[in-house]
Amino acid sequence: MSRKLFGTDGVRGRANTYPMTAEMALRLGAAAGRYFRRKGEDHHRVVIGKDTRLSGYMLENALTAGLTSTGMNVLLLGPVPTPAVGFLTRSMRADVGIMISASHNPAADNGIKFFGPDGFKLSDEAEAEIEAIVAGDIAPAQPQNIGRAKRIDDGRGRYVEYAKTTFPVGHRLDGLKVVVDCANGAAYRAAPDVLWELGAEVIPLGVTPNGHNINDGVGSTHPEACAKAVLEHGAHMGISLDGDADRVMIIDEKGKVADGDQLMALLAGRWAEQGRLRGGALVATVMSNLGLERYLQGRGLRLERTAVGDRYVVERMRAAGFNLGGEQSGHIVMTDYATTGDGLIAGLQFLAALSDSGRKASELVAQFEPVPQMLKNVRYAVGADPLSTEAVQAEIARAEARLNGSGRVLIRKSGTEPLIRVMAEAEDEVALREVVEGIVAAVEKAA
Repeated sequence: MSRKLFGTDGVRGRANTYPMTAEMALRLGAAAGRYFRRKGEDHHRVVIGKDTRLSGYMLENALTAGLTSTGMNVLLLGPVPTPAVGFLTRSMRADVGIMISASHNPAADNGIKFFGPDGFKLSDEAEAEIEAIVAGDIAPAQPQNIGRAKRIDDGRGRYVEYAKTTFPVGHRLDGLKVVVDCANGAAYRAAPDVLWELGAEVIPLGVTPNGHNINDGVGSTHPEACAKAVLEHGAHMGISLDGDADRVMIIDEKGKVADGDQLMALLAGRWAEQGRLRGGALVATVMSNLGLERYLQGRGLRLERTAVGDRYVVERMRAAGFNLGGEQSGHIVMTDYATTGDGLIAGLQFLAALSDSGRKASELVAQFEPVPQMLKNVRYAVGADPLSTEAVQAEIARAEARLNGSGRVLIRKSGTEPLIRVMAEAEDEVALREVVEGIVAAVEKAA
């Protein structure tokens, strides 16, 4: 069953433009309500969280109307991180969880992500079935069976308390000065609270959302803001989250940014030494650096690669029983603690390593020497398909022949934006730059 509405991370687009309209949100809510009511039970529950975008109010109300129209009782959490929705869906015994967020995208975008009753994101098959229901006639509930909606005031507090339990018992962060950049997003209150309650001196950044400034010059897509604050305040490290706090970048005391690959390398090595790394493997996507793979091999560990998207990482982890995975972009998935990427809990794991080792952050984030990698994004017109053109295919073939086993080329469409992502790795940086620029030029001409 094909999917056109759903991308790699739910439904996403520009607010008030298809598919991110109030009308579509209402139909998605009704379709999800009908899908999760199939068992014929009388009592059904859904939790809804959101980030800080202005359009979140509109989509929250529309989803609530659609869900209650099919008999679902809605529990509204307000602004909470995406991983909090996964946690609370399971904790509150809900049939479905929904997060309203476009993650790291600009404020004008928004999105809708669904979680099953187990707290994990829905499979492609489940999303395809919901999409099929959206396209058909959705039977409403009888008047006496219409659902209710209720605000849950302590949803954030429940997540804060849970997040603290993932930090080693008996440990505190006394004496550590930490910058936490919340991207003016969903974790703007939760993340500083967790770090302060664990004893850190917290320098908050990106904690004044106004509906329009999420990810605007702050957060994991702009880690230079956190790096600057680390240097200005003489902090021991920085934690830079994205708009819905499922991604993280770590900044060391020198202001250097460490991506998800370096953090996964640290955690994999640390967990393996502690006997905690199940299956002797880390799951990451095709985007992760070749240097990470070599690092793991040198320690007798494996790197299992998947398609891009944290949901595919999680699917592989669950299928094979692995407990650590993630993406170079900063999604770190630790199924011992969370059902999806959790930037705050990943940051706490780094702080645990910092506290235990007595070493500086700069020593912990340099786990391996990355193979030179270049990534460029090319925007294309909606409806265009530049990758299918003969000129682009020919340029990709030339690039692969040029590298000839000494590197790799990865070209793909973004699942969340109309972008072609052109990535290559090679020890020869001149060849690397030339093959990427050649492909980018060909794609731009076809876009």
